[in-house]
Amino acid sequence: MEQPRQITVIQAAIILISTIVGVGVLALSLFAVKSADSGAPLITLLGFLLALLGFWFLTKLGMRFPSQSIIEYSQDLIGKWMAGLFSVMIIAFFCLITALASREFGEVVVTSVLTKTPLEVTVIVMLLLAAVSSRADITTFTYLHHFYFPIILFPGLLIVVLSLKNAQLINLLPLWGNEPNGMHGGILTMAALFQGSFVMTIVIPAMRRPEKAMLAGVIGMVIAGSLYTLIVIATVGVFGAEEIKKLVWPTLELAKTTSLPANILERLDGAFLAIWVTGVFTTLLSSHYSTIYFIGQLFRMRDHKMFSFFLVPFIYVLAMFPQNVLQMYQIIQLVGRWGLVITIFYPCVLLIVAMIRKKKGRGDQLVAKSD
Repeated sequence: MEQPRQITVIQAAIILISTIVGVGVLALSLFAVKSADSGAPLITLLGFLLALLGFWFLTKLGMRFPSQSIIEYSQDLIGKWMAGLFSVMIIAFFCLITALASREFGEVVVTSVLTKTPLEVTVIVMLLLAAVSSRADITTFTYLHHFYFPIILFPGLLIVVLSLKNAQLINLLPLWGNEPNGMHGGILTMAALFQGSFVMTIVIPAMRRPEKAMLAGVIGMVIAGSLYTLIVIATVGVFGAEEIKKLVWPTLELAKTTSLPANILERLDGAFLAIWVTGVFTTLLSSHYSTIYFIGQLFRMRDHKMFSFFLVPFIYVLAMFPQNVLQMYQIIQLVGRWGLVITIFYPCVLLIVAMIRKKKGRGDQLVAKSD
């Protein structure tokens, strides 16, 4: 499937940020605090560094094969059947990610806003919205992210910065936490929140200058990682670790305690939820688009659009599988940690194989000349 090379470095960074910053924002601090109490910011930072390492593997591969996605070049590196097995695992993983993200969206909406609306309705509406939008080509996909990016990042950052005025430094001490034994699992969980960076494997083949993919990726990852770390610092600083353990969505509670200067708005939770819904949409758009795009490439089809609505019933069934919020977050953490095998370990192995076999994409020279 030939793609138009229209995505710039800035647009690639924007896609990365708006994909990562989404559903996980609300429970971010809870995951970190359960692992290391007041060491939650440190856990978030270490998880980000681990995710950045995996992203480096993935981007290095993309730069070696600038005209192919991971589904295509993996067949050249490890063989058709082995690559096919891992490709199916990638597709199944992103199906799960899409399902769990839509379920978390539904739980938050029916709990906080539309209390009389059935959970099933909110989930299916968001899935259909993502399915309709994912029928677009890569250029329209990019424009969608570009359009919603300012709505997601800047107001969200403003709310977090304003909330820091209520923080107390004592709540952030000791920096390594009171229970450092749980740090390993926490680092894996926090790294899993950055797995949206896998979208770069479909972005790089459409970039005008794929050799600049690493620059775009690092900019996007650093901005997303900084926002996540600031959110954790703010929530732990305001509430304290023990209080956060009693909350389901600490970031939403943080927005409730934050106000604009001169009390223009005494509570920002309504505005924050509007921003969060937009972030959920862009995250679901990327995960669903990646899923159907990978399926199209696995079966060597010229167009991925036919799979857009075909997958919705399966994803909906997966989304409704958890019995409650507690079980949903247990599954999210489990899927996220095991997903690191696909998003970090697998690209690492492919990169090592590519370097040993001195393999590069067949279209590299052509891409270089056209740029």
